Amino acid sequence: MEIRNIHLVYFSATYTTRKILREMARAFGGNVTEHDVTCGLPFGTLNLGGEGNLLIAGAPVYAGRLPVRAARAFAMLCGTGTPAIAVAVYGNRDYDDALVETQDIIEAHGFKTVAAAAFIARHCIFPKVAASRPDADDMERAADFARRCADLLAGTADTEALPRLTVKGNRPYKQGGASTFSPQGTPDTCTHCMTCARLCPMEAIPADAPWQTDGDKCIACGRCVVVCPEHSRTFAGEAYRAFEQKFTAAFSARREPETFFPQTR
Repeated sequence: MEIRNIHLVYFSATYTTRKILREMARAFGGNVTEHDVTCGLPFGTLNLGGEGNLLIAGAPVYAGRLPVRAARAFAMLCGTGTPAIAVAVYGNRDYDDALVETQDIIEAHGFKTVAAAAFIARHCIFPKVAASRPDADDMERAADFARRCADLLAGTADTEALPRLTVKGNRPYKQGGASTFSPQGTPDTCTHCMTCARLCPMEAIPADAPWQTDGDKCIACGRCVVVCPEHSRTFAGEAYRAFEQKFTAAFSARREPETFFPQTR
């Protein structure tokens, strides 16, 4: 099977999922089209059926699950036995059920998951955890994973001949949950440039007070923290610092990417 067109569909609030998927596409080769669904769902049903197409669907892991918008976006895709790769990116704690959730959604919409992977990136709420990830070794492993996927597909005439992929995760999925913490800025350092408000996926930052955050809308994705040119926005507060200390102590040991391929005889 020759892959000519690679479609990246991703939710990437802090841009690390995008970075990893782009490296995979670079190593794979072919024409690449990106569909960034972080700030909205700009398309109706996206039909990726047809010979030569490949889907790489990626998202970060929030409380062990996909972001709701990523799940909705993946459900708007349509394949006809189209090969797909599922990718979860998590902050060094665990990816729980996010990878199997991605697999289930895309397979329910006509795709054949031929491989899957979980990669580590800096934690979006507790940035001391996996602070330098993805690092050079992660990126090389992403490229190697893509090359293995390319070899698998090159030796496969029909994706339906491949056994169903088994990935780590549980069905039913764990219950998702909202974060207790939301990033805030300060009036003294905020310049009202509105970058954070413009790029917030959930429109949780009020235009008349962009140093504040609507906690009911915020999903703690960390985008406003990484895009603020003045470094004004942070997660803070006594309760946050206490939890950060415990979380950092529990989950700072380095974890490595995990990859999944069909078990063939």
